[in-house]
Amino acid sequence: MIPRMRFSIITPSFRSSAWLKLCIASVADQKVELEHIVQDSLSDDGTLDWLLNDGRVTAFAEKDAGMYDAVNRGLKKSKGELLAYLNCDEQYLPGTLQAVSDWFDRHPQADVLFGDSLVVDAKGDFLCYRKVQKPFKYHTMVSHLQTFTCSMFFRRRVIDEYKLFFDTKWRDLGDADWVLRLLQQKISMGTMRRFAAVFTDTGENMNMSPNAVREKRAMAGAAPLWARKLDFALVWQHRLRRWLGGVYRQDPFDYAIYTLAGPETRVSRHVERPTFVWKGRLKSAFT
Repeated sequence: MIPRMRFSIITPSFRSSAWLKLCIASVADQKVELEHIVQDSLSDDGTLDWLLNDGRVTAFAEKDAGMYDAVNRGLKKSKGELLAYLNCDEQYLPGTLQAVSDWFDRHPQADVLFGDSLVVDAKGDFLCYRKVQKPFKYHTMVSHLQTFTCSMFFRRRVIDEYKLFFDTKWRDLGDADWVLRLLQQKISMGTMRRFAAVFTDTGENMNMSPNAVREKRAMAGAAPLWARKLDFALVWQHRLRRWLGGVYRQDPFDYAIYTLAGPETRVSRHVERPTFVWKGRLKSAFT
């Protein structure tokens, strides 16, 4: 048997040249064996002028049917034992992939890992943190997916044996649908109490679009009647579980990321007063 590469990271790309450069840099300095596959949907913003010649990635320029189709295409081309997808406006923090590799070595029966995430603004300044717990099926259906895909990793057998690719009928909530199918098939999951990745609130993120709102309504509508009737109780049960799990508490910390102002080198930031409240989105403060 030919030994597999340790990691395959898939990045779907379309007209996000500046952000993609930061994403690629954050993967390239992880110091583990990996391949970074970029699936670009024929961007016309100058991305292809440099991407196809960037030796840090394996880039494919081909039209796709949306983000989740691009991710599936990358997964089917991948060779890694451990898989993930990282969007253009997301980055890995230093040492993340080594920590993930070590976690899977310690948990050979687990197929999926969720880590903690940070949210920053377009300048790279801290907005809030998101600590994760294992998702719950009915809360995800009637409310939202509380895990960030930028800090999600899974074994190759999830796609090779269970054939769990992303459903391309979803334009914005394909990740929530995918996690629900993991739960339905009782795929073994775990969490890692470590900030693994950064999500950038650019103001243009897909999960804030009108279509995302429509898809959330459709997903909630597919929940059992009892779950729809008790959605308020499910949300508060979720918040209580998170409070008991300590996810609303965090000591001061530092993080280092690439920024548009300094795309060549990571810039360190100190957070003296961490908060889980996403400024401007108080509705999601307890997610």
